[in-house]
Amino acid sequence: MPFIDCKLTQTLTDAQKETLKSELGKAVSIIRKPESYLMVGICDGYDLYFAGKKLDKGAYVSVSLFGSSPSYEKMTEFICNLLESELGISGANVYVTYHSVENWGWDGANF
Repeated sequence: MPFIDCKLTQTLTDAQKETLKSELGKAVSIIRKPESYLMVGICDGYDLYFAGKKLDKGAYVSVSLFGSSPSYEKMTEFICNLLESELGISGANVYVTYHSVENWGWDGANF
């Protein structure tokens, strides 16, 4: 039950959003979760400030999942490489956080 929430400073085209969503769908296996339960949120044109300065190209990516995974470092590497190759966002301007959730609801019930 992962949810990957991306806040990006740039305004993306629909094609860029589709690529980002598809690549994250492939990457979710790194944290041992199936794409069939993955939800992705993309908020572009988002103001981000780092070290007191507004970023032209930056991202905050929050990964929430039911349970936890031993592969957070590999997932962070994948996300940073994806944002660099697809959007030109340097890993130095990307924060990735992980949130292990004990109680997760879906379709009228909790796991």
